[in-house]
Amino acid sequence: MLVDDHTIVRNGLRSILENTDEVEVIGEASNGEEALEKIPLLKPQIILVDISMPGISGIELIKRVTKQWTNIRPIILSMHNDDAYILKSVEAGAYGYLLKDATRDEILTALHAVKNGEKYFNASVASVIVSGYLSQVQKVEKATESRKTLLSKKEREVLRLLVEGMSSRQIADQLDLSVRTVDNHRANMMRRLQVHNAAELVKLALEEKLL
Repeated sequence: MLVDDHTIVRNGLRSILENTDEVEVIGEASNGEEALEKIPLLKPQIILVDISMPGISGIELIKRVTKQWTNIRPIILSMHNDDAYILKSVEAGAYGYLLKDATRDEILTALHAVKNGEKYFNASVASVIVSGYLSQVQKVEKATESRKTLLSKKEREVLRLLVEGMSSRQIADQLDLSVRTVDNHRANMMRRLQVHNAAELVKLALEEKLL
């Protein structure tokens, strides 16, 4: 199914795709609202979606489609070779991202890959996705390091024993502290790390490797 607000683009795509026995174009929509009305009736396997459309954008359409119809695989076909658009499309659930200057062979290659449950991104688009992923990893790592600096050496010792499942009394005996001091350490850590109870504190320590 083709979803694009420009008739000439839809006609061009239909002409390209209908010249092969491998693909059947079962319908068109000129905007997101029309696409959402037609999808339940036409039941397409794949939708080729433009990003910039009046009303519901292509990215918002993909979010709704992937939420309501998990068997439908959207591919973005856009003029935007922009990092933000590419990353937002992938986050929304796009199985592929093609530029409008893509060749017929590339479009068919993408359709075959997506039909088989694979993702399709050419080298330049894949590079943007990898860079975005690495950037996100770096942000998480920096946030983790920042949280680590919020804890004193003694607090990290208390946290390690909490993770091991020890009670305040057991931790106090292990570290030669009073139970009250252990409880104060735990309360201070919870306040600084913005969690509400010991279970959340332990979960955060494990997920973000604070020890």
